[in-house]
Amino acid sequence: MATSTIAPTPISVILNKKDLGISAFSTRSGFSIPKCRGTISKKICSVMTPQQSERKPSTTGSVKTGMTMTEKILARASEKTQLIPGENVWVNIDVLMTHDVCGPGSIGIFKKEFGENAKVWDREKIVIIPDHYIFTSDERANRNVDILRDFCMEQNIKYFYDIKDLSNFKANPDYKGVCHIALAQEGHCRPGEVLLGTDSHTCTAGAFGQFATGIGNTDAGFVLGTGKLLLKVPQTLRFVMDGKMPDYLLAKDLILQIIGEISVSGATYKSMEFVGSTVESLTMEERMTLCNMVVEAGGKNGVVPADSTTYKYLEDKTSVAYEPVYSDEQARFLSEYRFDVSKLEPLVAKPHSPDNRALARECKDVKIDRVYIGSCTGGKTEDFMAAAKVFLASGKKVKVPTFLVPATQKVWMDLYGLQVPGSGGKTCSQIFEEAGCDTPASPSCGACLGGPKDTYARMNEPMVCVSTTNRNFPGRMGHREGQIYLASPYTAAASALTGYVTDPREFLQ
Repeated sequence: MATSTIAPTPISVILNKKDLGISAFSTRSGFSIPKCRGTISKKICSVMTPQQSERKPSTTGSVKTGMTMTEKILARASEKTQLIPGENVWVNIDVLMTHDVCGPGSIGIFKKEFGENAKVWDREKIVIIPDHYIFTSDERANRNVDILRDFCMEQNIKYFYDIKDLSNFKANPDYKGVCHIALAQEGHCRPGEVLLGTDSHTCTAGAFGQFATGIGNTDAGFVLGTGKLLLKVPQTLRFVMDGKMPDYLLAKDLILQIIGEISVSGATYKSMEFVGSTVESLTMEERMTLCNMVVEAGGKNGVVPADSTTYKYLEDKTSVAYEPVYSDEQARFLSEYRFDVSKLEPLVAKPHSPDNRALARECKDVKIDRVYIGSCTGGKTEDFMAAAKVFLASGKKVKVPTFLVPATQKVWMDLYGLQVPGSGGKTCSQIFEEAGCDTPASPSCGACLGGPKDTYARMNEPMVCVSTTNRNFPGRMGHREGQIYLASPYTAAASALTGYVTDPREFLQ
């Protein structure tokens, strides 16, 4: 906040006989009195300060207000020393991501506005990841990937994770899978940076202590050409989560609790900052789950302070230097919410909204038709490990079709390579097979967004599904009359074993 100074100005006073006593203006006062002709009357005369050198402003320094993490990141990216919520600033972008659904539109806008032969602002700061409608015979979906490929060759884009052989994803070493998980695994998420993506769940990357948010095709087209975007600084909501995390809870339960508390519009264009001993105890993948669904509360971005867990995850993933930032002690938060995590229970979000919160045990009479484990929210390695833990503890077979869609090629390999603790050396894939689940599918967004009719695990008729995805709006996973219960991998696996929405404590205690 800048200080204001007042320059010396003429001072006018009303003089009368009493005012003109000698004691009123001594020579030490610094004032001089203009000489008045004739007798003194009650007229207005000017009393002026004598001419002197220019007065300098105070040198005590400008007044600074504490800033939140989000404000600091945007201040640095806009080359400002101070920002407050509501300000609009031009921000320099560190990474821009797009995929097969929005990439072609963004590319079209870029070419229209900057020219057919225009070059992108920085070919090494653009990440293009086909992931949504990949394993399909739909010609328009396939064409979208072709458009991405042509553009990346034309622009010599460094980070394009291509797929050509749709019959066998393993034949495509560059192919990754779900963009939000691939961004983290490939080292594109770094503390203190600004990451934008043409997908609403780009906010997932806030788990790394950076500003990450989704943007539209028009904005992405502009960023492709300039590397900048005009952003409004959001206010920040702070969520303090303390207490020991019970063995039957996962981060999905935490974010469903928060969304149920504040509603799907409770954080509209707000930053959601997650702190507290519980958050500090979470793994990076669990922090990603937490930040992934802030957009379901209307949030602009979610953010977790970087710490040793963050740095350890990044050790073998990036050589790019980064500088984390943290909220000042005197930072101003619009609201603060506190949760004792030790007292929470497993949750679901009933149809047809992520804030339609209910205890899993309250829905035990809801008969289901299928279970879906996958997506950027619930298709990470640790999500499948959690599901395997429930299947292993039960020793039973599933009673409904259970679809498994790894988020990325790395996750798929983990299912076949990593041993599940306490299993006697078994992998997730072995446990899933013994439980009667479907064979893990090719990594992609799968049926989360519905997709073409031949998309694996798409609901092409009205069904009731327990899913580890992030949205349960009508038609979200296919059929408009389908009913989706959002849940953690624990709850999803428990429900698969009974054929009803089931509290995982039935098998984990």
